[in-house]
Amino acid sequence: MHSIFYDAAVSDEVRRSNLFLGQLYVYSPRPISLELCALANDMAAEAFAPYHPREAQHYLSVDQFAKTLSDLKPRFIHHPECKRLLPELLRALGCDLAKTYFDVPRLRTSTSNNFLSTGISYAFHPHRDTWYSAPQCQLNWWIPVFDVVPENVMAFHPQYWSQPVRNSSRAYNYAEWNRVNRFSAAQHIGKDARIQPMPQEEMLLDPQVRVVLPIGGILIFSGAQMHSTVPNTSGKTRFSIDFRTVHLDDVVSKCGAPNIDSACSGTSLGDFLRASDLARIPEEWVASYDTPPAVDGSPIEV
Repeated sequence: MHSIFYDAAVSDEVRRSNLFLGQLYVYSPRPISLELCALANDMAAEAFAPYHPREAQHYLSVDQFAKTLSDLKPRFIHHPECKRLLPELLRALGCDLAKTYFDVPRLRTSTSNNFLSTGISYAFHPHRDTWYSAPQCQLNWWIPVFDVVPENVMAFHPQYWSQPVRNSSRAYNYAEWNRVNRFSAAQHIGKDARIQPMPQEEMLLDPQVRVVLPIGGILIFSGAQMHSTVPNTSGKTRFSIDFRTVHLDDVVSKCGAPNIDSACSGTSLGDFLRASDLARIPEEWVASYDTPPAVDGSPIEV
């Protein structure tokens, strides 16, 4: 059984345990999350002026739109306010800043009617983040910058929480991805040739769950959740912020969601920063994850 907990008054330890069981947590907007959205809103409005960011795709060419995003998205990622606001948001939601590590927040876009669904505005096929060398203890945080509707959010496919999917994650190595592909997203317009972990069998995408949040609302889910980008038919570009967290106790104890079908190599743990002082995870723990995961007999194919 999968549940959605709304504004649940539980400890971070209880929340993490439930998330590792496949539950979803939703929180109403907080002042800090609204401040983070306001920053993204202002930056996007400046970048796409005189057009509203959600409607700019109707006035710009695909190349112009992609070029604007290729400048906007890195500026948001590296904006100093992000590293101030994220720890405050984590504190507001009960995280222990001395043990919680986060990666930089990313500004994501999903354009309408396949205007741009590759590269810098990639429309994700069904996947687990754990196929991309994320640790099983990773949690994903998602926040809409503008109003969203069911036609432009993401979909969860809960039947696959405990059902393995034949996939190509064995071909994915995090260090190699960074070396070859990390900075080339804006070059992939119309066709995205980058090798990414994908299902290698037909999937049943229904039933599915779509969580529609207000601006600044917060959705937290396990990196092992099967999810995908909804085909955007809303007529407006969706802008959202996402980032990821791990708790050091979970990293050390190798606690997390069950691994039923991920076979990638490498690890993304080296990207995470401690919320209290921005220090990185101790190298010995990063190294302990930086090896090909054991194949447990699940039908994983390249």
